[in-house]
Amino acid sequence: MFKSFVALAALVASATAHYTFPSLVVGGTTTPAWVNVRKTNNFNTQAPVTDVTSPDFRCYDSQTNPTAETITVAAGSQLGIMSDGTIYHPGVVNVYMAKAPGDVSDFAGDGDVWFKVYQISAVTDGGSSISFPAEGVPGVTFTLPSDLPTGQYLVRMEAIALHVASTYGGAQFYISCGQINVTNGGSGSPGPLVAIPGVYTGYEPGILININYPIPKNYTQPGPAVWSG
Repeated sequence: MFKSFVALAALVASATAHYTFPSLVVGGTTTPAWVNVRKTNNFNTQAPVTDVTSPDFRCYDSQTNPTAETITVAAGSQLGIMSDGTIYHPGVVNVYMAKAPGDVSDFAGDGDVWFKVYQISAVTDGGSSISFPAEGVPGVTFTLPSDLPTGQYLVRMEAIALHVASTYGGAQFYISCGQINVTNGGSGSPGPLVAIPGVYTGYEPGILININYPIPKNYTQPGPAVWSG
């Protein structure tokens, strides 16, 4: 009986340590799960992606054949991406966007079309400590650049858990892609543009890293610079 209880407790702890990002926040309102976000393969298991070369590294939706509704949000306004709990593990966040040539529901996100619009990095002090401001938060909220062109976009959330990232493939990526229609946009040229998968090799110093010992003196956020318009 005791062994069964221990096994059950371990299973529960493992499940609660993982998370998905099924909702957007538009106009201060959180959307229902998997309505404006493409349902990911891990909607039940919450298991992360660990292979940065996998096609599932883009939107993690190869098994769900997802359909999502596109929600309208104005350029220059706030957009949020919420988890089904909290970002449990220590790590960092990147948010990417890709503009669809037409209806975003028919857009796979192939090619060099992705640009970064937001990130939460680690905080270091030269080797005495490292902290992760994204750890423990229920989601992220950021302002869409006012220069972002009008049109339909995929918005890709990427939370990188680094607690076991000291060996190749150890970093855990928690991913989802929402669909938005941007109005009142500007004439900016977002970039630099990257492909996903393709943006990482998995050997980047911000992905292949031991955060425990020795404590890193600095941290290099993976991916391109943030485009702010």
